[in-house]
Amino acid sequence: MRFNSKVLIQFSVAALAVASIVGCGSGSAKPFSAATSSSSSNSSNNVASGTSTSTTALTTTTNSNAPGASSSAPAPNDGTPQDATVIAGIQNQQGWQTCGGCGNVGGAGQGPDYHLAQGIGNPSLSGHAADFFVDGGPAYTGGYYFIEQPTLANPLTYLRYEFDLYIPGQYASAPQALEFEVQQTVNGDTYNFAWQADYDSNGWTVFNYTTKTWEPTGIPLQRFAPDTWHHIVATFHAAGTQAIHDTLVVDGQIFNPNISHQATHTGTRAEFTNGFQVDLNSASTPYHVFVDNMKMTVAD
Repeated sequence: MRFNSKVLIQFSVAALAVASIVGCGSGSAKPFSAATSSSSSNSSNNVASGTSTSTTALTTTTNSNAPGASSSAPAPNDGTPQDATVIAGIQNQQGWQTCGGCGNVGGAGQGPDYHLAQGIGNPSLSGHAADFFVDGGPAYTGGYYFIEQPTLANPLTYLRYEFDLYIPGQYASAPQALEFEVQQTVNGDTYNFAWQADYDSNGWTVFNYTTKTWEPTGIPLQRFAPDTWHHIVATFHAAGTQAIHDTLVVDGQIFNPNISHQATHTGTRAEFTNGFQVDLNSASTPYHVFVDNMKMTVAD
């Protein structure tokens, strides 16, 4: 398959200096201790010959019908607030960061060789997909990417995180796991909202940020059919100091786990990020995953 890359962000894992750590973990039963990062990756932007740099990305609106909508089935009527803010086209935002080995057990050690290419025209729904890919490295290590969003004054009363996902046929069975998360720190408390499609157990798991472990939910994972777009929607909210996973919708199939975890008092600065991670299997098989129409709808 020919990958039409307009903008490539390449991360040299060995060169990264990490002040602290953002994210969830790597692979099934491979969680790491995560905290909140105040440092950016030491990355370089290389524009492919004969192409132009894609420039935009952050779009906000005050209704839930923002640009970046998917052609797939919508999420259930989940009570989206009328004054919610929509951040659309996140996969095309500039400023994605990584934190070296933070996708590994303990959040340290050698990470895989992983990269992010933006402005992908094919495969794409919007014409501006992102390619999250890993070229190899130590088995079970994870390549974690995150991006800072404007901070919010209060814990989230509503959060909807959605995107479209495409795995080329030759990589259909390559992932150990695919992970996505949103993390908010406010008033010194860190609320972590994370899901993992765990190919090892063929189940969906959630991350317990306090214990640094992935927990089974009983929701089966139907591995993503290759060479087709899949739509994923997850809703969450905070209640007091509880971080609650409300729903997971995969290609229109609705699950209602209603899982709650205590927020972790980290004492760190206010922050609001979202992330995506690709994890290597036991054979360190390289693979590509394409993400499009990444969007968050939020209210505090």
